[in-house]
Amino acid sequence: MPKPITPTLLIIPTGIGCSVGGYAGDAIPAARLLAAASGCLITHPNVMNGASLYWSDKRIQYVEGLGIDLFTSGKILLSPVRQQKVGVLFDKAIEPDLLERHIQVINACRATLGLNIGPIVTTDVPLKISLERGSSGSSWGEVGAPDSLLRAGDRLKEAGASALAIVTRFPDEFDKSQLDEYRKGRGVDALAGAEAVVSHLLVKHLCIPCAHAPAMSPLPMQRDLDPLTSAEEIGHTFLPSVLVGLSRAPSMVPIDTLIQSKVNNHTKLLSVDQLSAVVVPKGALGGGHLFCPALKKIFH
Repeated sequence: MPKPITPTLLIIPTGIGCSVGGYAGDAIPAARLLAAASGCLITHPNVMNGASLYWSDKRIQYVEGLGIDLFTSGKILLSPVRQQKVGVLFDKAIEPDLLERHIQVINACRATLGLNIGPIVTTDVPLKISLERGSSGSSWGEVGAPDSLLRAGDRLKEAGASALAIVTRFPDEFDKSQLDEYRKGRGVDALAGAEAVVSHLLVKHLCIPCAHAPAMSPLPMQRDLDPLTSAEEIGHTFLPSVLVGLSRAPSMVPIDTLIQSKVNNHTKLLSVDQLSAVVVPKGALGGGHLFCPALKKIFH
């Protein structure tokens, strides 16, 4: 008989300044180690996205943060796939030259990696993303036109996309001292909180895999950057890792759908009951998804 799958769940909260996972892709080595040790790792885009850099591993299941909440609460199962059809959602606020850089990424991923990308949709109005910083220092943000974001997501799903890459225009204005600290490896990612807001909205609305890449003007050249931040400096966009991650992201299967369909053979689906371990940073054990009844056996 085949050995039962006992996945490990790795969660590194976004935008709180974690020493591992607080930068673009710096948690990938830890994820690879856990995937090798467990044989199956469930984790989220904040862990695996390295801007222009990525690491594809069949043992790693790439699940957006709200999707992990739904999974750990028992509301969905995860269905591993060979390949997703990745639709791309662009913010109307992205300027033509910057948009062209992202189109080039899409074409490159199709030509060199064989990814199934399309259709592509642009929102009907600019999304007006704003960045904020909480009193704790954590980053967050707001979407000024959420209805436009959801309408574009609906169009992509109706056109056959089974996963969504979202590219929104982020502000270029930053607190210089905070940005300098971040580029030196000592600060909080100012973008991450707003990125989570965007992807959470679409996952909640569509129940398909989603991940976000910010569109921004290049930062001025700076020498002696911390290696943790270097992945964000070497390309024109953050989109490559998002497209690679989504290309094999597991589908989200609502438990209600299974009950209604009366399907009995769920052997290929991953459920929260199969989890053998949960790994989170010290001091970050506060998410509601970690206190659901199904995880009591792990924490006790």
